[in-house]
Amino acid sequence: MSGPKGDASWRLRERHRKIKEGLWQGALLLILVAVFGSFIFNVSANLSARNIHSGFDFLFERSGFEIGESLITFNSSEAYFKAFLAGLLNTIKVSVLSIITATVLGIIVGLMRLSKHPLIKFLGALHVEFYRNIPLLVQLLLVYLVITELLPNSFDPIHFGSWAVLSKAGFQFALPNDWHISFVITTVSFVVSWLALRAAFLKKSTGLVATVSGFLGGVLISVLTWIICGFVFGWDKPEVQRFAIEGGGSLSPEFLALWFGLTFFTSAAIAEIFRAGFLAVPKGQWAAASALGMTKTEIISYIVFPQALKLAVPPLASQYMNLTKNSSLAVVVGYPDLVSIGNSTINLNGQALEVIVIIMSVFLTLNLITAVLMNWLNAKVTRGTNGS
Repeated sequence: MSGPKGDASWRLRERHRKIKEGLWQGALLLILVAVFGSFIFNVSANLSARNIHSGFDFLFERSGFEIGESLITFNSSEAYFKAFLAGLLNTIKVSVLSIITATVLGIIVGLMRLSKHPLIKFLGALHVEFYRNIPLLVQLLLVYLVITELLPNSFDPIHFGSWAVLSKAGFQFALPNDWHISFVITTVSFVVSWLALRAAFLKKSTGLVATVSGFLGGVLISVLTWIICGFVFGWDKPEVQRFAIEGGGSLSPEFLALWFGLTFFTSAAIAEIFRAGFLAVPKGQWAAASALGMTKTEIISYIVFPQALKLAVPPLASQYMNLTKNSSLAVVVGYPDLVSIGNSTINLNGQALEVIVIIMSVFLTLNLITAVLMNWLNAKVTRGTNGS
């Protein structure tokens, strides 16, 4: 028999296999496109038969409603697409802040549950069992009730000197007059100082200690930078007027309720994830590291935390994505997130299908980005596993 042999034969078989797989995948893709196209055509035909306006042209029409809280300027005369952008930014803001605070709180509570001190261990377990076993919706309503009912009125708030006040209107605080420039300067100083301090600490400590110490040092330097910017540009402080508090920055009761609710609820699950990761490290490795003369900090940095992190990252990704999706409950407390903007849009123009498609697409995109970032982190922390 004649024909290719050895490596040439293997390459030929591989080429034929890939062509066959490509044809099957292409056929499946065409079927999916045909099914989806047929669905879109039928929906469009049914809407036209009932004289229901469809399409996304409404995004460029005048919105006709105000947004109480937004990172960008917005008024009722502007288009719907800018309203959706404002809602998207609000969703991203509360999701990112909640992910950061929930992770920090979750790690702390997880370590508390491993403590040998009975009171600390009990408080950690109480936090987990309380927030894990009560629906998030109920927790949001509870936090919002505490803020709006138990705090004093805005004309008689709780003062923190002349720098901040707390009332039913939310938390108002002093800002530098040119706070946009101050924010950029502060962010740059944080990143530069974190990297510089981490590099300096790496020369005499473990990677975990250097990263945490550099982060804390960066936070301290960024706070000092913010204060310096305030004294350079001047301060815009909150002032209690007859009917309202004017000046400075503010965190609304709706934002605070959603932020605290998402943080506490998700931190309970994150605490259990890290506790399970730490407990998964065999006790023999702790003992062996101690026998080698390693300090407790070195044991945690070199032995325990890297192994725990490998187990923690995959479920952490799910918790982060759940938190982002749970932010849609903002509509319950009146925070103007993407879903709230969508509801207002539906009430005004009735194009529910298009609005739902926009909301689904946005949350799908946000969670895919989260998944990609967490997969990158997972690949980084598992590098070197299984002999690779």
